[in-house]
Amino acid sequence: MKYKFNQKSLSFERYKKTAKQHIITIVWHAVTAIAFATIVLVIWNLFFDSPKEKQLKRKLEEYNTTISELENRVDLMLNVVQDFQEKDNALYRNILEANPSDTSKSYQELFAYANSKNMSDKEMLERLKVKTNILTLEAQKQLESYQELWQLSQKKEEIYRCIPAIAPVKNPVVVSGFGTRYHPIYKILRRHTGVDFIGKKGTPIYATADGTVAGNVQGMSGYGTMVLINHGNGYQTLYGHLSKKSVRAGQKVKRGEIIGYMGSTGLSSGTHLHYEVIKNGIKVDPIHYFFADLTPEEYNEILEKASEINQSMS
Repeated sequence: MKYKFNQKSLSFERYKKTAKQHIITIVWHAVTAIAFATIVLVIWNLFFDSPKEKQLKRKLEEYNTTISELENRVDLMLNVVQDFQEKDNALYRNILEANPSDTSKSYQELFAYANSKNMSDKEMLERLKVKTNILTLEAQKQLESYQELWQLSQKKEEIYRCIPAIAPVKNPVVVSGFGTRYHPIYKILRRHTGVDFIGKKGTPIYATADGTVAGNVQGMSGYGTMVLINHGNGYQTLYGHLSKKSVRAGQKVKRGEIIGYMGSTGLSSGTHLHYEVIKNGIKVDPIHYFFADLTPEEYNEILEKASEINQSMS
């Protein structure tokens, strides 16, 4: 209960509010309560999560973690595909003498895009989709490339069988190489068109590639008993000064098959094999065709011996 001093009567009188004043007071208290409640709710929403919000945040974190894990897997697979492409061009296609495959620059663009920072959830998902699409495209291209290489390898395998690739004798010992050498009979420097291997009489001589034994060859009497094999694809090999041959004209032979035995027939200074490789009608250095059955050390030893300018045996 409130009292108010009346200056006219010089006494305290009981104070009574009007209806308007009561309404204003009620409104004031209501506004204050509402404002206080609003402030409390704002602070609560800013600093405290509801159970539903907490559940949604956990799901969002799980969603982002899943996207990150999937993206890492896609990156790993993209790196593997890129490694396949590099080996494809640097190794497989070189071996098969094929044109380089068409590789795009998608990886550089992709990784530049992937390094973007502060991406939204939607942008992260879009980035993953882009990576997945590129992975699918590049994997398909690599599959097509391997299918092409497989077809080429089937053809190359047939060609490879026709290329001289082994030494014509076991445990080869070279006494004279390809190039200018002293002739053992004429004692003058002249072109030596093959490689001379020394050994015992009767040492087996092997075909160095698949082919067909040629018939009688004119103008090669100096080679004594000899075998000439046509391999196809422009290759021929000649085996001279044999003690005897074990194949006949027109016979098909396989690489590693015995075709004769070492001897010293024709213009020869001792038992040996004179071996030649002919490519498109031109006699080439046989040393370059000993790559299938020799270790690098054995090949280097033969190469060093064959490079000496000495006296040939035929």
